[in-house]
Amino acid sequence: MKLTHFLPLALALPAAAIAGPEAVLLTYDQFEAAVPHVDLESCPSELAHPATFCRATLNHDEIHVFAFSEDGESPMTGFASYSADTLGTLLK
Repeated sequence: MKLTHFLPLALALPAAAIAGPEAVLLTYDQFEAAVPHVDLESCPSELAHPATFCRATLNHDEIHVFAFSEDGESPMTGFASYSADTLGTLLK
């Protein structure tokens, strides 16, 4: 058997290794169980959409806001980070 018969397979293997796994949606159930957070009464304007709710985490001098859909398994639909210096603006 000639080595050239294996060449297409050998060339395809690195591409398969580089492709990696598909992205998996983060659901609210997973987030709630794994991430300490606070519930927000409303989402910041750039994350506010119909049928969306938001949760926030604090890390050093940043506030991270996660947006989730109210539909289905409540997948994460958005994310934004803010400086803690803007906390007063966010709470208005």
